[in-house]
Amino acid sequence: MIDLRLLRDDPDAVRASQRARGESESSVDALLGADEQHRAALVRFEKLRAEQKGLGKQVARAQGDEKQQLLARTKQLAAEVKAADLSVTATADALRAAHLAVPNLVADGVPAGGEDDFVTLKEVGEKPDLPTVRDHLELGELLGAIDMERGAKVSGARFYFLRGVGALLQLALFQCALAQAVEYGLTPMITPSLVKPDTMEGTGFLGSHASEVYRLEADDLYLVGTSEVPLAAYHSNEILELAEPKRYAGWSSCYRREAGSYGKDTRGIIRVHQFDKIEMFSYCRPEQAADEHLRLLAWQEEMLGKVEVPYRVIDTAAGDLGSSAARKYDIEGWVPSQQRYRELTSTSNCTTFQARRLGVRYRGEDGKPQVAATLNGTLATTRWLVAILENHQQPDGSVRVPKALQSYLGRDVLTPVRT
Repeated sequence: MIDLRLLRDDPDAVRASQRARGESESSVDALLGADEQHRAALVRFEKLRAEQKGLGKQVARAQGDEKQQLLARTKQLAAEVKAADLSVTATADALRAAHLAVPNLVADGVPAGGEDDFVTLKEVGEKPDLPTVRDHLELGELLGAIDMERGAKVSGARFYFLRGVGALLQLALFQCALAQAVEYGLTPMITPSLVKPDTMEGTGFLGSHASEVYRLEADDLYLVGTSEVPLAAYHSNEILELAEPKRYAGWSSCYRREAGSYGKDTRGIIRVHQFDKIEMFSYCRPEQAADEHLRLLAWQEEMLGKVEVPYRVIDTAAGDLGSSAARKYDIEGWVPSQQRYRELTSTSNCTTFQARRLGVRYRGEDGKPQVAATLNGTLATTRWLVAILENHQQPDGSVRVPKALQSYLGRDVLTPVRT
């Protein structure tokens, strides 16, 4: 949730953020109206309660006709207080609904526009000069590493098996990523895949992204699309010690319905319903968040350097931000078979948006609880196999293993098992 004090003090800033996202300003006006109605309901309730308390003292001292009149007013006032209390509850519910409908404020400097209006910040690495280019699925099949056919047979479209060296390559990648995370002081976590509705709502994934989420209706639980969700709620309704950021690295399976992606990336494992990921997550003080964001980005770049994949870093445009993000950097790896960059990581600064929803706070210098900031960033995911296989392929269909992964995998070349 955004800070209501900011909304009251500078509603035009919130409207400008909505325009930058390409979204309607009407939700801002609705939130302003809901806030005013709730505050008015609170004032009326408190006024009536104060009168009710004062009247009780007067009744105790009164006699005769005066007492009867006061008793009549007391009865009438009780009904008014009850109605005012119900109004407070109703306006609070309306306020929360309106509050949840407004996404985070876009940070200063974020590029305007939509999905294609990002700004490229840098390009790193040399694109391989390949005489013959096989895509990752052809390579995966030659290596006995990817089985899409049986994945579809068992589970349906956009499912797959990683087998043999494919499974080992992913485990090597993830072990390398986790080792790096531990080196930099992140606490490794293996997180739940199922979460409660308030957890999913608190992280902002039940708004515009609701169609992407799998729900188990019989249990009223959701399958997570990233370990960001359980990690964000890990400290919900707690007051933390945040002299330094508190950082985690969550290893999880992730599930996405891919609603609206019909016909997109149907070949291979670029866009699938289930994959694995290591996600960095950080809690910090709001004034530390911008620097922490760059720190997560640097760790992502370091990891991509280890797998020796050419990449570019982009500053995502406002219209392509998730509802929780104030700013997001993506790193896109070069995919030779497509002759273009594809997203491998993202890192988002969610400022106080998620923490306000989830009740995550810390004590400020004055000892009073303050709302924390949260950030997240991908450190490795199944999609990285696409870029690793394609960029390190050899003419005979073998694949060179990046040096950083060789000790985890126990080999320096993956050789075909099929012709």
